[in-house]
Amino acid sequence: MFYIVESSKSFYEATFDLAPVVQRLGFAVLKIHDLGEAQHGKAIELDDECQVFEVSNDRLTGKLLAIDMRLSLGLPWRISVFTENGATKIGLLRPGCLLAGFAQTAELARLTLEIEEKLVQIVDEAR
Repeated sequence: MFYIVESSKSFYEATFDLAPVVQRLGFAVLKIHDLGEAQHGKAIELDDECQVFEVSNDRLTGKLLAIDMRLSLGLPWRISVFTENGATKIGLLRPGCLLAGFAQTAELARLTLEIEEKLVQIVDEAR
């Protein structure tokens, strides 16, 4: 379900280095959510840091939506950079797990695998 790697980089280095890898591999960063900052000054204090990158690829998104518009419920894909017990980690929820509730056709299975491989490649290269 999860794909998470530990990075040798600091949290700030990992977040800074992720966007260029996303772009180089044909995706775009749509938005970055800074969950640590979002909780700042509220009743909930996070000891760790977390930024969630919403990413997309027009070609893959178009193919996915051509199969079934309900698949838009799993979009955009998210890659998270976070700290846990002092370590920087980069991870994602595997798209195959997110889309498992849909009727699995050969076309959807191939596309899901392609999306997952690309997202894993982004995580591995950004680590």
